[in-house]
Amino acid sequence: MRSARSTVVFDLGGVLIDWNPRHLYRKLFDGDAAAMEAFLSEVCHPEWNLEQDAGRSFAEAEAEAIVRHPDKAELIRAWRARFAEMIPGALDETVAILAELKDRGTPLYALSNWSAETFPGQRPRFAFLDWFEGIVVSGEERLVKPDPRIYRLLLDRYGVAAEEAVFIDDNKANAEAAAALGMHGVHFRSAGALRQELAALGLL
Repeated sequence: MRSARSTVVFDLGGVLIDWNPRHLYRKLFDGDAAAMEAFLSEVCHPEWNLEQDAGRSFAEAEAEAIVRHPDKAELIRAWRARFAEMIPGALDETVAILAELKDRGTPLYALSNWSAETFPGQRPRFAFLDWFEGIVVSGEERLVKPDPRIYRLLLDRYGVAAEEAVFIDDNKANAEAAAALGMHGVHFRSAGALRQELAALGLL
């Protein structure tokens, strides 16, 4: 019997795309892991980055961070200037699952917290992004997960019923926010576990 869940919505970074600022900053800190972690927790920290995902410009973001840490100006500017180096490639095992869903005719969408300035330059690198019937990028909407409004925006824009949708995210809070709206939230931890969960739902 076909599952009531018939549509799958993917997060991008950490699920299909290997985004991590450490891929870049390991090089810039020449292997000094402690200094790198201090920078990523005190200077360009997750909350700082989330503001760009919510629509703040990098010009403003860089200026704000440089005021706080003028001695780190070059490292701060590298975030945007060398953003591509934070993404060495795709997470191939999850992309393989995406391909199987596509081959089965599953409606596919993406919902990502990502800056409107850095997403367009990376999109051509990943052909599988063309498999989605729609992609919602937080920086373009000026809303970020887990705000319920960004999930509703995707559902309304593409005519997706929450009770028919599965949402996959490597951030547990984001998956839980989707579940609170009636979607089947999946906290992504590995491609193997995801495959098992989608199979249990009758999607694979």
